[in-house]
Amino acid sequence: MTCTSCLTTALLFLFGAALVIGGSGLPASESVADDPVVWSIFLDGLGTFSSPRAADFNADGILDIVIGSGRQEFVASDSGVIAIDGKTGDILWHVDARDQIFGSAALHDINGDGTSDAIIGGRSAELKAIDGSTGSVLWEYFPAGDTVVASTHGLYNFYNPQFIGDQNDDEVSDLLVSNGGDVLAPPGEHDRPAGRLMVISGRDGRLIASDRTPDGRETYMSPVVGDLAGQGEIEIIFGTGGETVGGHLFRTTLTDLLEQDISAAAVLASGAGQGFIGPPVLADITQDGILDIVANAVDGRMLAFDGRDNSPIWSVHVPGTEAYSSIAVGYFTEDDVPDFFGSFAMGEWPDLGWSRQLMVDGRTGEIAFSDSLGLYQTSSPVAADLNGDGRDEAILSVNYEEITTLFQKRFFTMLVRFDFETGEVAQLGGSLYGSNLSSTPWLGDLDGDQFLDIIYCHTPDTLHTYVFNGLQINRIVTNFHEATPVAWGSYMGSGYDGIFRQRGERPEPEESY
Repeated sequence: MTCTSCLTTALLFLFGAALVIGGSGLPASESVADDPVVWSIFLDGLGTFSSPRAADFNADGILDIVIGSGRQEFVASDSGVIAIDGKTGDILWHVDARDQIFGSAALHDINGDGTSDAIIGGRSAELKAIDGSTGSVLWEYFPAGDTVVASTHGLYNFYNPQFIGDQNDDEVSDLLVSNGGDVLAPPGEHDRPAGRLMVISGRDGRLIASDRTPDGRETYMSPVVGDLAGQGEIEIIFGTGGETVGGHLFRTTLTDLLEQDISAAAVLASGAGQGFIGPPVLADITQDGILDIVANAVDGRMLAFDGRDNSPIWSVHVPGTEAYSSIAVGYFTEDDVPDFFGSFAMGEWPDLGWSRQLMVDGRTGEIAFSDSLGLYQTSSPVAADLNGDGRDEAILSVNYEEITTLFQKRFFTMLVRFDFETGEVAQLGGSLYGSNLSSTPWLGDLDGDQFLDIIYCHTPDTLHTYVFNGLQINRIVTNFHEATPVAWGSYMGSGYDGIFRQRGERPEPEESY
């Protein structure tokens, strides 16, 4: 790994440049500071599908960043997980991995030293717990991976874990995580290994309980857990199927999983030829004090279910699209019911081109806003009340291409702000060289100055999109005052758990059951 750090914007940001997206330019947003890049770090030979998380690892009072990374599939790296000083952009520590670490970290102090530790997963059965202070590996679930193929043990990809409280009475919160997805299976092969839900000890990484998916299908989804009714019963929402394999959206209980039998899981929705990949979200849209369930289906549907009885609330279908990303939740309309914003890919896998964005009114299930910006990518939106008007706006990473006079494609990426009250769609800051394929930005106040920061990742390669030849990570400061807690500040929300809380109930990411 090699890296450089800089405090200038001359090569990264092209302020004032004309940006052509689908034949029309976007207005520039006056919402970044005069010198918006606090730091920018370039990591040679790496790429990422991971999204940044924030915790104070070096005890300086400023949140630091941890993110997964890697090289091409099945290629080892000395920097599979990287922690970056939030103040300076310097590397705090890096941890090697035998394959891509595409997951996003769960944060919790599992060794009792007062500093958050990071638990993060990826391909080839990579699941590591890392000491946040030192970068030393506390445990690995499958440490033999360099010499033993994980699939021979029925292990594939580990997705984002969730803390579920202490289940084995060792005074350390344990983890729920899904495993599945055989990357070597050809698209036409539908007889694939079943995914699994697993409960793993937070203290030492040992398996506590496990069961295969009820339909025997693969899984690519990070499950969401929550006490939906507030009665102490932890429930699990998970999905099966993929791009070309049908599946289901399920609801089960932690109690059943601990008994290693989730065969009675309730089926919320089904997909005949495609499944469910993007993590669902939980939000109370019926206003009965019980969290409801909203999820994207790969086949272009956004679906809402009543958390009380699993009955459908509303369904939105966007013909000619597919959905692989998750959803941002916020108060986008004028009422006090949470609303939902997502980005769908237009086309049919693997031929996915342009993207379509839509905001769905949580109360009615109607599409209240739609647009079509940027090339296909799987990062998810974030949301906050940026202008202090009491309604949340959304921020989304958008990729686009320009054609040179020699008819060559050049790729660029930028952040776009969506104001649903005024209908304004504006570029946030300047454009960056290259593209962002799958990393959701982090939005929050890193240093406690009451102004929002953005951590944004991309590859600076302007000629190709799916590459692992360089990773740029940027800290951008804005003029947005943090008047209210951020509604949805990262992939799977501000709590990293897929749960939307009302203002005044927003958690720290370390909260667990």
